[in-house]
Amino acid sequence: MLITDSKTLETCCRRLEGAPYLAVDTEFLREKTYWAKLCLIQVAHGDVVAAIDPLAPGMDLAPLFALFDDDDVVKVLHSASQDMEILLQTAGRLPRTVFDTQVAAMVAGYGEQVGYASLTKQVTGAQLDKASQSTDWSRRPLTERQIAYALEDVTHLCVIYEHLLEHLASSGRDSWVTQEMSALSDESRYQTDPAQAYRRLKIRRPTRRTLAALQAVAEWREQTAQRRDLPRGWVVRDEALIEIANHQPSSAHELERVRGIKPATAKGRDGQALLQAVESALAAPEETWPELPARRIPARGDDTVISLLQALLKLRCAEHDVAPKLVANREELQQIAGSDDEDLRPLKGWRRALFGEDALALKAGKLALTVEGSRVRAVSVPDRDGT
Repeated sequence: MLITDSKTLETCCRRLEGAPYLAVDTEFLREKTYWAKLCLIQVAHGDVVAAIDPLAPGMDLAPLFALFDDDDVVKVLHSASQDMEILLQTAGRLPRTVFDTQVAAMVAGYGEQVGYASLTKQVTGAQLDKASQSTDWSRRPLTERQIAYALEDVTHLCVIYEHLLEHLASSGRDSWVTQEMSALSDESRYQTDPAQAYRRLKIRRPTRRTLAALQAVAEWREQTAQRRDLPRGWVVRDEALIEIANHQPSSAHELERVRGIKPATAKGRDGQALLQAVESALAAPEETWPELPARRIPARGDDTVISLLQALLKLRCAEHDVAPKLVANREELQQIAGSDDEDLRPLKGWRRALFGEDALALKAGKLALTVEGSRVRAVSVPDRDGT
């Protein structure tokens, strides 16, 4: 069902009231814009499967957003971050009570960041037709093939969700997933602070002075891209911002020597704005400049400890059929190897029980890894008194 008017949408939402869950997906475009353009919202539960056209004239999405506000209706999405960002942008608030099947699949042993087509194949045996995935969803009318593709996504999502719920309940891991899903409702993870945009850019051997310049020009670009609704790279490319930060031009002539900055840009409004941003940043008191990223000098033997921790991580995750990336990444293993700080993701909640406690024991010499035939095993190391 393709819904193109508010009255039909209201009727559809009434039918969905009281449903235990609602499979949700979106189709959007953002290749030529900063803000994603929402082109379609698909929902499904039971015998209700609908594609809702937010671009239809006069379409009022309020009944759907009211349904998304219902704490008793679980909103099921796959790889939810982009959908959540777009829904926040459109509705001004996030859906409540969200379940991400990609995260749940990682807990349930389906691999790391498993794609939707792959998960659908594994759970249902269906082969998705992905030919419509990259089409222009903003063009109207939508084709029958596009609509069928969009509806198929949420239809299979219902089956996947029910399968994962059963699997997680039988394995006692439903509480693990609950901990993971709570982070999806944090609005700050979907919002960009222009003053922090420079952190996305990697600059070699920075000084506080170059970071101050980089912060200023990156903030200007972020604000300009948002205001003009253009991709960041269409305003100024990353490489140009980094070169500006390194060389800190003070005139249009110097600015146009930056690779990626055209003479017309350097002499125009954007060039003057970039130069003013650099000038203002460098004129600010040095204590306001960004601090250099903390760099820990690796201790001798850290690489060996990290390798052992990686081996332990793979062992424990294989034993429990959980994706290692969900438990800890390399940076977190480096932090565990070089610090006793327990305020780390792998040392909290279910991750601590699965891996964190053993990781600390391995680091303290209370646990060892041995090889038996072709298998690696973790064994406790007796204290000096033999206990």
